[in-house]
Amino acid sequence: MTNFKPKGLATAIGSMPQVDAAEACASVLRHLTDIPAWPQLPNRSFMENMYVQYSEGFPAVVLDHKNERIYVDRSGDLSEQLEKLYTAYIENNLDQYAISPEYAPGLHQFLAQKIDSVVAVKGQVTGPISYGLAVTDQDRRPTLYDDTLADAIAKHLRLKAAWMEIELAKLSPNTIIFVDEPYLASLGSAFVALSNDTVINLTNEVLGGINGIKGIHCCGNTDWSVLMASDIDILNFDAFSYGESLALYPNELQTFVARGGIVAWGIVPNHEEKMAGQTVTGVVEQLDDLIRLLVTKGINHDLLLEQSMVTPSCSLASMSPHASDQALKFTAEVSREFRRLHGLEGS
Repeated sequence: MTNFKPKGLATAIGSMPQVDAAEACASVLRHLTDIPAWPQLPNRSFMENMYVQYSEGFPAVVLDHKNERIYVDRSGDLSEQLEKLYTAYIENNLDQYAISPEYAPGLHQFLAQKIDSVVAVKGQVTGPISYGLAVTDQDRRPTLYDDTLADAIAKHLRLKAAWMEIELAKLSPNTIIFVDEPYLASLGSAFVALSNDTVINLTNEVLGGINGIKGIHCCGNTDWSVLMASDIDILNFDAFSYGESLALYPNELQTFVARGGIVAWGIVPNHEEKMAGQTVTGVVEQLDDLIRLLVTKGINHDLLLEQSMVTPSCSLASMSPHASDQALKFTAEVSREFRRLHGLEGS
């Protein structure tokens, strides 16, 4: 477990609405001066769909650009391609699973920046549950329900995350990698028929390739106890919409925080209409109310403050470029006011 104490510092989820990587990076670096995150640009092209972006090198993967569909063609023999993947995994050959500029120009633009005096730099990779549910085979059956492919997905994403971390470490010795898992909002429903152990094991496989700080992001409501039972250091969730849901798991949260776990509060809304009615003071008060609620459940107040981060509730890609820039500015302002209010600045 990490000994990182962010004390209310701000970062972002990753996705931005810009189509120009330099513009997106400039926005991030202008506002997120402590923990900048490289920008994913899903509006730029199909190649930056969150599943396509990490598909490069996966066995039998097919990118149907015309229909903007990604799938795995299981109709042939995959043994040779799977063997290549497992060999790279065993030998930790990360270069074979590098993320090319074509798939992530925002990452490569970010890596080309001169970044000084940051606390950490952040990256993100799609999680194995969401990847395996969204990426189907040729017959539209989710690949996650094929045990061989599910294991391959986790190992493939582990290699991607490990490669990314090494590249980000060239900018700062402190790295944070989030595993993005939107589909976990359906955990426990008929739509996601998975055991908790399967979720934890596949998640931990990906996290196992990350040497620095590792987190998970889910923008919907879910069973937070399952995520906190994994090897994450940071739990990031939409606290603006689902903040009180964390209080349903006081024992698990107490254990998580006691071992150094960090709560990254997605307290800044990612919709322009909702943003329009917010003030920094109001959002900080909302965050303080959530922290007070957890304290009534037995969670240590000082640890919560020390082990908190501030983020947007989810991706900013649905906003206009100007609005997303303002959302990052607002996130940084909320972070500064939260830290000032609780005496966390300079500590």
